[in-house]
Amino acid sequence: MAEVYINKIAKFLPNEAISNEEMEVVLGKIAGKPSRARRIILRSNGIKKRYYVIDKEQNICYSNAQITAKAIENLQFNLDNLEVLACGTTLPDQIMPNHAVMVHGELKSKPCEVIATSGICLSGMTALKHAYLSVKSEEAKSAIATGSETVSTLLHAKNFKKESDIQEEAFNKRPEIAFEKDFLRWMLSDGAGAMLVQNQPNPNELSLKIAWLDIFSFANEIEVCMYAGGTKIDNAFKGYREFTQDEWLSKSLFTIKQDVKLLNANIVDYTVEKTLRKILEKRELQADEISWFVPHYSSAYFRDEVAQSLKNANFEIPQEKWFTNLSSCGNTGSASIYIMLEELLNTNKLSKGEKILCYVPESGRFSSSFMLLEVV
Repeated sequence: MAEVYINKIAKFLPNEAISNEEMEVVLGKIAGKPSRARRIILRSNGIKKRYYVIDKEQNICYSNAQITAKAIENLQFNLDNLEVLACGTTLPDQIMPNHAVMVHGELKSKPCEVIATSGICLSGMTALKHAYLSVKSEEAKSAIATGSETVSTLLHAKNFKKESDIQEEAFNKRPEIAFEKDFLRWMLSDGAGAMLVQNQPNPNELSLKIAWLDIFSFANEIEVCMYAGGTKIDNAFKGYREFTQDEWLSKSLFTIKQDVKLLNANIVDYTVEKTLRKILEKRELQADEISWFVPHYSSAYFRDEVAQSLKNANFEIPQEKWFTNLSSCGNTGSASIYIMLEELLNTNKLSKGEKILCYVPESGRFSSSFMLLEVV
């Protein structure tokens, strides 16, 4: 079995950075009214800037496939040598064909193995896992993995118009209904990242050796929490094909929703503590050997909870060892781990021999991933 190295990481963040005060200019106001939840949510999540494929004139400037291809091009790797392309995203541009073949079409590179992994935040890690295993099994010498999101196109106010017209009275009586759908409009943003994975390290630059990458799902224990393309009725999930086309609009079935109470009650317990305990049963891992902890979390609100959960698992990592760029790049879902590691690798922060522990949770139905890297 071959050793596996991340030799290059690149990102693409579309358009200009958007401040908190500019968000509603880009995303619009639902029913022409400013959001009552926006300031509260932004105060908690700690995000100061983010990027959207929608510009301030309401133009959609890039597709998901296009920003993914641009991140890959920024790797400056000869794509004639590419053997495997694995692309993860929450929301591809279309239901079919798959996201990765659309990216391959944008690149216009030579034929290669192409796979798309679906999911939410974890889809970027499942894509990386496929690239990693392809190289480790010696099926390929070079693979590229990506994570990308263009969620702003679904968060725009125009996607809520039909529902707001029909249910304005219900929203006024029960504002928590509106909050469940408004919440994510101020949490998510766009971006893409790409990693070049190979069987030999860089000869003259730092590389990140992948020691292992573990993924766990707890869908057997918890109901759906974050979703699009369906809705929850009496704790049962129903997909869009069980509804009429009129209901697709009136119930805004294709907008992204999150059960915030379910999220707060379970996300850290399951994705940190329970996942880490499973990993520690199979891996030789000590907290004091970790030089950098790179956690993906959707909001600064969860930072102290993650720290406490690490402590509960007897794996405390001092917060001065943590690295995140959530405040400056936003929550880019499946692309977040790529965008964080790109900055960490490319800004001369790392030294040979350091170990990096990465953590990516997903609240779709509660899944989690940890990955150990070594700087070589």
